[in-house]
Amino acid sequence: MTVADNAQEYIDDMARKRGYVLDYHKVMAKQDFEVLQAANGLVSAAYLDERTLDRRTKELIFIVSLTVMRASKGHIQSHIRVALDLGVTAREILEAIEIALPEAGIVAFQVGFEAWQEVVGADGLEPTVTAHQGGRG
Repeated sequence: MTVADNAQEYIDDMARKRGYVLDYHKVMAKQDFEVLQAANGLVSAAYLDERTLDRRTKELIFIVSLTVMRASKGHIQSHIRVALDLGVTAREILEAIEIALPEAGIVAFQVGFEAWQEVVGADGLEPTVTAHQGGRG
């Protein structure tokens, strides 16, 4: 089996185990497979391997940590989708993202919130009155 075959098998296995594969995984598999394997080993030990915390809990923690770090919307959304696939409710995910508010602030929260809103298709209410220009907070 060639390195390219091994890399492809590895990416396919990542997709099965994680439920997603990020763009950087795909490029690293082709460009520097050895480093991808090393980095993925750490991720497997801390995140994928079942230990004391179950996968649902780890997904919620991952979503919050990515929100606080202001990760890309796509990265956050990949974990939201996995959480939903694992049976975590949209409301539970929102409550987890809300944990970012007191420590990381509204800007970080909005990154996670927008990712969540797009994945779950949440909508809101429109005002029934006309908003004033230049209103207070």
